[in-house]
Amino acid sequence: MRYLFPALLPALLIVLAFTETGFTQPVESSSTPGDRLIAEYFRGETRKLEERTFADIETLEDWNRRRPEYRRQLLEMLGLDPMPPKTPLEPVVTGTLEESGVIVERLHFQSMPGLYVTANLYRPNEQQGKLPAILYVCGHGGERHDGKSLGNKTHYQHHGAWFARNGYVCLTIDTVQLGEIEGIHHGTYREKMWWWNNRGYSSAGVEAFNCIRSLDYLQSRAEVDGDRIGVTGRSGGGAYSWWIAAIDQRITAAVPVAGITNLKNHVVDGCVEGHCDCMYMVNTYRWDYPMVAALVAPRPLLISNSDKDRIFPLDGVVDVYAKVQKIYDLYDARDKLGLQITEGPHKDTQELRIAAFRWMNRFLREDQSLIETAAKPLFEKRDLKVFDSLPQDQRVTTIHESFIAKAEPRDLDWESPEAVHSLIERLRELTFRGWPDSPEPLDVTSVAAKEIPDARVIEFNSQSPFRLPVYVLQPNRGADAHVDVVVLDDAGWKQWGPALAVFFPDHVGDVKPDRQLAETLRQTTANRNTAYIVPRGVGPTRWTDDERTQTHLRRRFMLLGQTLAGMQVYDVYRAVQALRQTPRLEAAPVSITAAGDAAVWGLYASLFVDRIDALNLEQLPERNRDAPDLLNVSRIVEIEDVMKAARTRLVGK
Repeated sequence: MRYLFPALLPALLIVLAFTETGFTQPVESSSTPGDRLIAEYFRGETRKLEERTFADIETLEDWNRRRPEYRRQLLEMLGLDPMPPKTPLEPVVTGTLEESGVIVERLHFQSMPGLYVTANLYRPNEQQGKLPAILYVCGHGGERHDGKSLGNKTHYQHHGAWFARNGYVCLTIDTVQLGEIEGIHHGTYREKMWWWNNRGYSSAGVEAFNCIRSLDYLQSRAEVDGDRIGVTGRSGGGAYSWWIAAIDQRITAAVPVAGITNLKNHVVDGCVEGHCDCMYMVNTYRWDYPMVAALVAPRPLLISNSDKDRIFPLDGVVDVYAKVQKIYDLYDARDKLGLQITEGPHKDTQELRIAAFRWMNRFLREDQSLIETAAKPLFEKRDLKVFDSLPQDQRVTTIHESFIAKAEPRDLDWESPEAVHSLIERLRELTFRGWPDSPEPLDVTSVAAKEIPDARVIEFNSQSPFRLPVYVLQPNRGADAHVDVVVLDDAGWKQWGPALAVFFPDHVGDVKPDRQLAETLRQTTANRNTAYIVPRGVGPTRWTDDERTQTHLRRRFMLLGQTLAGMQVYDVYRAVQALRQTPRLEAAPVSITAAGDAAVWGLYASLFVDRIDALNLEQLPERNRDAPDLLNVSRIVEIEDVMKAARTRLVGK
């Protein structure tokens, strides 16, 4: 059933933008060759994930057979597989207020020891029997008084008050970032905590777990009918509504408001630039977002949004709705799926509220009467604050350090081929899952340098649209002559690019040639064959230098179930394959030389390439936390053990 509510009344409240103000920007808005390549890449990869969504689902039996695994995957991508233990909640009510027939309790509980959730619980002052309950999850509407956070629960108090005035119990919980104890949502967005990707951590996972424990708390309350619980919230709260409704069957009905759109909007159209990390699971299994919505089926679900929302655009919202219809139709439950679109920007409008209220009344109370009371705040915001002083044992501000357990160096027999093979398989499953399932032909070509007989450029297809060069200096043309593969990152390109520009003027653009450096390079490689590899984003395919844009390009990779570094590892792997399809280099023993970021790329690539006889790695980070981000790698292995495993595979060890 499709719901389109007309504008009824002026908006009562204008809330803060979801995270950052400013326009989102499609990645193709830049114009350098590297910018155009990365824009084309994101379009192509996004299209692949769109096309495979529900592609193998034809019957309800198909869906029911796969659904448990899909749910497990989502839990894993939120950092909830295995599920953290459910420790005692230790709830404490610090005070109560009453106004206009509504009692509100100021309370806190601990979803895990030290992970405090501050909340307000709204209920009618008179009650007969158990009532349906609402978990209201808040968007990014921060409130402060005297320099202290009041929690975003106070910003959204009008929702809780309306539900209590109309016969519900409503628990409104603070978020990690904008609660009374202020944690972090912006790890990759603003704080340069790229190690979150290594750890497989997103602040979305903590929000999802806090929602699970909130349901535990609601079901512990004598006033609540634990079989009738709905969830709603807008913006960030819309996202958390999706997580909890998808993973927890205790949610009877859900109304996520301005909390979801499709992958294309985020990756191609640039909406990622308007969202912090709490919007996203770590997309290991490479989902488009209709898959999250489908896990709510066949329970009542109203997808609600406004038509001029720049960070949840209309076309993407409608696309999610249209695709999830397929799953609701398999259940013959189209009447439990709704789409409500109203006029307006990204705001908490009256029209959006009315739709949510009516949906909950319909499915939690079997009441379809008109809404006659407006949602309005009843209390002073500062009076809803839970803590007079913050607890000393809180872990909210540091939960990102411990929520996902990390691997430690292990005392394994890394001389064992079985142990190394197991590690490689695990990395391929969880870290490099975003590599192509069916690599395209390398299509290797070789072009000799015009004036230097022992130099040539090899070009190959790594992954469309990236056709990459390998710059080869080959003074020794023996059939089994050794090749030193030098992997260049940005620093390496700045060091040697000017020399390569002398040897290969037609293949190295935008670099000023340095003949003195070229002569130095020629002398240092006079007795050995050397191949310089430049992965995507380096040298000829480098994209913008703008720091903010680079941040959001890296975040786009994660939304595709990849990281930039992970795909650069793939480029190194493919480059070595290309060398081995080149005449007089097919059987050459190969060593890998690299420093800094490139050392990490070369190290991991060596696990997937046979017949490497030496690794010459400098400035290799001592731990994953300081290395380029590789999805989930810190759940699996520390870099110390990767080095041990790589040495085991060396031909010349």
